[in-house]
Amino acid sequence: MGFEEATPIQAGAIPLALEGKDVIGQAQTGTGKTTAFGIPMVEKIDVKNPNVQGLIIAPTRELAIQVSEELYKIGQDKRVNVLAVYGGQDIQRQIRAMKKNPHIIVGTPGRMLDHINRRTLKLGNVSTLVLDEADEMLNMGFIEDIESILKNVPDERQTLLFSATMPGPIRKIANNFMTDPETVSVKSKEMTVPHIEQYFVKAHEKEKFDVLSRLLDVQSPELAIIFGRTKRRVDELARALTLRGYSAEGIHGDLSQAKRMTVLRQFKEGRIDVLVATDVAARGLDISGVTHVYNFDIPQDPESYVHRIGRTGRAGKEGMAMTFVTPREMGYLRIVEKTTKKSMTQMKPPSSVEALEGQQRLAMEKLVETVKSNELQNYRGMAKELLDENDSVDIVAAAIRLMTKEPDDTPVQISEERPLPNKGNGGRGGGKRDFKKGSNRGGKGGGRQGYSSSRGRSSSRNPRRKQQRES
Repeated sequence: MGFEEATPIQAGAIPLALEGKDVIGQAQTGTGKTTAFGIPMVEKIDVKNPNVQGLIIAPTRELAIQVSEELYKIGQDKRVNVLAVYGGQDIQRQIRAMKKNPHIIVGTPGRMLDHINRRTLKLGNVSTLVLDEADEMLNMGFIEDIESILKNVPDERQTLLFSATMPGPIRKIANNFMTDPETVSVKSKEMTVPHIEQYFVKAHEKEKFDVLSRLLDVQSPELAIIFGRTKRRVDELARALTLRGYSAEGIHGDLSQAKRMTVLRQFKEGRIDVLVATDVAARGLDISGVTHVYNFDIPQDPESYVHRIGRTGRAGKEGMAMTFVTPREMGYLRIVEKTTKKSMTQMKPPSSVEALEGQQRLAMEKLVETVKSNELQNYRGMAKELLDENDSVDIVAAAIRLMTKEPDDTPVQISEERPLPNKGNGGRGGGKRDFKKGSNRGGKGGGRQGYSSSRGRSSSRNPRRKQQRES
């Protein structure tokens, strides 16, 4: 598969898992966790046994699909049959696939429970259970579903739990459903990946989209992911970027599974340069080649920030993350930095002149690459005619101009959202925000989140629940 050496989480977890021990693996996203639990699971599979022997629970459809694809690669020579089950796909089709006797099931909690209740998924022979991205399943409210699934799995099993963070409820699951687990923690001094350069850009809400456009022009990312706080925000951003001439598509939970898969495939193939996503939709995405992540809206909790920027800088490659912050959100930015133990560098928003220069440099680089390709034989005759009649500098300047995407100021509509409170204050009432628990404490007003100028105040007092519904 092209692996040359084990990552720290793989080196720590694989030997313990091969010995049959329960393992708690704590490592950031992009560190090779799928292989860390995939290899021991595949090793234990008896391909002559037609029953489900391995079960992997993942928080999102996309992650379930990615894990199943990775396990297929690991187990293809052994002829291990892997099946992914998730919401948004025809359940009858999944039931038919179940009859082909998969050895390993990878799926989301809701759809797994659906199959268990229909008696189309029988877990009496499961010998290895994996909880992947456990902290995200906690954030998304899946803990009760997970506990219901675990009650259907034999007590005599091996349980592997992988999570970037270890909040109390996750440790409770480990205590209740695991047997003397060994902990493998490769958590670095910083929560974030060291290969990612992290910046913040200070801008008022109404200025953010123009700044984003100029950054895209100056930096010319090969593949970029832009994060918005809500589904509506994602739709508006994708539409506005398309109007400005960028190749962009949005992805969020309201899209059909077929549409989400199409968008992701186009992004992986490079036919879309910019993917605009909510936190939940992009959770666990492992797409190689993402060079830039833009947090158009600062996330509502530091853990989400870690997961967002972890979409770039994967497999040891370099990446860049930019976070847009309004003046009122500067205090919250410091809380994110304190939690991640990593300071962000302030980046000055580029001017329209700098954006144009960036596009001109990109055009010049493309011209130089074309010259080096030695595929110009059919064009030399016409080039000589041009040189006989025109100045050579003028010809090159014209070529650069034709290839330059000039900054566009096409008016776009992006609904303004109420910024997160500054310095942890919950709005004017001064209620303190408990970022770990996602709640507001004290003070009139309590720092309600999710405000949009075109939609009015949110009726929810819990910003994390609000974010989950929106996402």
